[in-house]
Amino acid sequence: YKFRDLTIEELKHVNKTYPNFTFSMNTYTFKDGSQKDLLNFSGTVPVKYGNSYNIPIHLWILDSHPFAPPICFLKPTANMGISVGKHVDARGRIYLPYLQNWSHPKSTVLGLIKEMVAKFEEELPLYSVSSSDAARQSELLSYIAKITEGETDMKSKAKIGGGKNEGCLNKITIVGAGDLGIACVLAVAAKVAADKVVLLDLSEGAAKGGTMDLEIFALPNVEISKDFSASADSKVVVLTVNSLGNAQTYLDVIQSNVDLFRGIIPAISHYSQNSVLLVASHPVEIMTYVSWKLSAFPKSRVLGVGANLDAERFQYILTNLLKAQVLAKDAWIIGEQGEDKVPSWTHCNLVANQTEAMAARNSRETVANRAMEVLKGKGQRSWSVGLSVADLADSVLKDKRKVHSVSVLAKGCCNINSEVFLSLPCVLGASGVIEMVKLEEDPAVQEKLQSSAGSIHDLQQQLKL
Repeated sequence: YKFRDLTIEELKHVNKTYPNFTFSMNTYTFKDGSQKDLLNFSGTVPVKYGNSYNIPIHLWILDSHPFAPPICFLKPTANMGISVGKHVDARGRIYLPYLQNWSHPKSTVLGLIKEMVAKFEEELPLYSVSSSDAARQSELLSYIAKITEGETDMKSKAKIGGGKNEGCLNKITIVGAGDLGIACVLAVAAKVAADKVVLLDLSEGAAKGGTMDLEIFALPNVEISKDFSASADSKVVVLTVNSLGNAQTYLDVIQSNVDLFRGIIPAISHYSQNSVLLVASHPVEIMTYVSWKLSAFPKSRVLGVGANLDAERFQYILTNLLKAQVLAKDAWIIGEQGEDKVPSWTHCNLVANQTEAMAARNSRETVANRAMEVLKGKGQRSWSVGLSVADLADSVLKDKRKVHSVSVLAKGCCNINSEVFLSLPCVLGASGVIEMVKLEEDPAVQEKLQSSAGSIHDLQQQLKL
């Protein structure tokens, strides 16, 4: 459990209020077939509906608790039938507004049970079956038991749980409703890269500024929400949030962002377990590393925007301003975002002899230096980064197999032995990073990458994840 102490403390309160609950660890099977050993508890809650009833329930506590809500089921006995209603489905799965609006720290298991009791007192979820129906009911309960102890019937689950996202083939969630988040929404909408775009506004209070304007002018297929569940089944999740705390040092700024991500990534990865995480928060190399660690996703499905914008600009400058089309084809900006980025090439043009090779390299270096000077004058405004994000998301959603310079796990590349993320040219597709593109061997470039990796790793070692 990622937040073990918080989870234990909360369940102590549950045990004190409901001493009849029994706790255990069992394997839970999610709808994608993945499994986890999760804490769960069973017991009865008292409900008054004319008479007093003890309603048996079974709750699964996710390993990202308390930032994600429990998964709740009824656990009827052989002489009980399930009354399907707005809060309970035919399998006994419980749906409540409290679960939909779950938000730590105001949401608790005790609060959830309190609302459960209140809703059950409005509409009793179980009824008594006659002895003649008991045999048929036992067969049904056997099926329900399989579901409550692990959802094994994935096809049935998909049909019943389709909900508001059913039929949405390409869905993108953008986390953060600041200038960058809104720029990403507009860029994605303009590029028509998604069937649906969800903007998660995690700010306190009512909608303000750009978010309010988005609501006023109602872009097609754009939903604004404060509820993590709205991100469910996204193919791409873009992280644009940055902490606005009163940090005094650079390390404090990064730690503040890490603390922010600790409350976001577990919930996002719970609702979209097969998504590609695309990080645009700062500093992008470290926050991509943090996202990878907190999500436990494979490295191929966690990447940062890295030097994609600079690389595209670099190629454009070479082609259109300096008329060096041959060089532009294999030119990339790689490494660390900011002043420490470095130009590199994926191929070395073969020439007849060593003298010509030296002359070719000198000529290429001169042109590259001119291009870098032009590049330095280009800032990274929210709208330009938004366009870059839309380009990357489009490559993933449409499985384009296009090469981009993005922040990926660089361990094993250029003699880098630490777990750091640096921008490198990679082929992107539906599963994220499909492969890295081999770079020309250049000792000077490798030295710069190793230097960046060293400084990033030193910072990471001082963070509290």
